[in-house]
Amino acid sequence: MPIYEYVCDACGFEKDVIHKMSDPALKHCPSCETDKFRKRISAGGFRLSGTGWYETDFKTGAKKNLADSGNAASANSTTGKAGPTAG
Repeated sequence: MPIYEYVCDACGFEKDVIHKMSDPALKHCPSCETDKFRKRISAGGFRLSGTGWYETDFKTGAKKNLADSGNAASANSTTGKAGPTAG
């Protein structure tokens, strides 16, 4: 469930609230008891960056070895690593 930031326009009270996206927004301030509580628009708490998610991320047991079942060339292309060069 996402974390929403709320702020009261009447008293300035701030609170982070965890609730479903389908739940209605809170309007009642728990601090001053007015109906001036609103969601604050803010940046997300994390950012996914880098080369991406892999097939083996967050898998356990036999499922984690799916990427190792191919040959070395396919493993190198999956990870983005270059193999040895002749020269």
